[in-house]
Amino acid sequence: MKNYLEFEKNIEKLEESLEKLKDPFNNQGLSKVETEKISKIEKEIDEKLKQIYRNLNQWQKTQVARHEDRPKSNFFIDRLFEDFVPLEGDRFYSEDKSVSTGFAKFNNISVLVIGQEKGEDLSTRIDKNFGMMRPEGYRKSTRLMRLADKFNIPVIIFIDTPGAYPGAGAEERGQAEAIAKSIQCSMEIKVPTISIIIGEGGSGGAIALASSNKVLMFEHAIYSVISPEGCATILWRDPSKTLQAAKAMKLSAEDLLDLKIIDEVIKEPPGGAHRNKDEILRNVKISLERNLLELTKLSREEVFNHRKNKFLSIGRQKGFKGKIQNSDNLVMKKNIYDNLLIYIIKYKFPLILIFSLLFLLTLL
Repeated sequence: MKNYLEFEKNIEKLEESLEKLKDPFNNQGLSKVETEKISKIEKEIDEKLKQIYRNLNQWQKTQVARHEDRPKSNFFIDRLFEDFVPLEGDRFYSEDKSVSTGFAKFNNISVLVIGQEKGEDLSTRIDKNFGMMRPEGYRKSTRLMRLADKFNIPVIIFIDTPGAYPGAGAEERGQAEAIAKSIQCSMEIKVPTISIIIGEGGSGGAIALASSNKVLMFEHAIYSVISPEGCATILWRDPSKTLQAAKAMKLSAEDLLDLKIIDEVIKEPPGGAHRNKDEILRNVKISLERNLLELTKLSREEVFNHRKNKFLSIGRQKGFKGKIQNSDNLVMKKNIYDNLLIYIIKYKFPLILIFSLLFLLTLL
């Protein structure tokens, strides 16, 4: 059974008519006239889908990003990678099923794969905690990213979460610290990292795994610091003002590409990724191949500097100083006094010893 969004009611009616025409129990074979009707309705559906999805507002994009039939991380892991070896546990507390992790092969290249997983039906969604990771999930990801860095293995991450789990137990076990350590690890490692936002990229739960060399995003995915409902409740005390909130937050792929927050938009088929999963799979594979080839040509230091400069330059492109041409401008300059202070702190014990000896000599 297909699930339709509120703005897809016309599509639903057309597809119901199409199914009736195709139903073999209603007709003894298809006549020429009925075949023409089917072709006409199919063409009309395609045209309407293109028209609707070409003009989606930010709130409608949010609804598409949350669509329950949208392909999840495990869909891509199962079909894009070979010899996937799942690895579990954070070595501190337990396993977090809301994130799938393991080493695999992509086009004969060894990679670490991390995927936030929402689940396909009610039972798996409950099992996966609706894609909301606990501290154990972030610590597991951090552990494996450091392992990948040790063996010089690229990291590919699929992001799809409404946010980190806000439960009391998660907070008691250090949710904020686990997210911060995950961001720190993502920025420190010297192997290529690629993050793909396939649905929702919610709050710190997403940024914890999106601090990558390349951040790719599906055309109808969203990436924001808070949900539109939460934003509307805080700013206007009215959760119904979700469209205003979604517009103000600039959460769509188009807006974020313009702001240089993301690096590339992966096109979706008309009607969204859930309507043609084979096409979106091809698009993801092509994008991954291109970006991985580009990053694997860089040395470890170049990979590290590429990522550092990418994040340091965010927000500066449209500032008062205009576009920064020289990445050296992103480094904090130190004057002679700063360098002297660093030198004194570094060699304080030998300096204390030298001055003590000089003082004793003056007494003799």
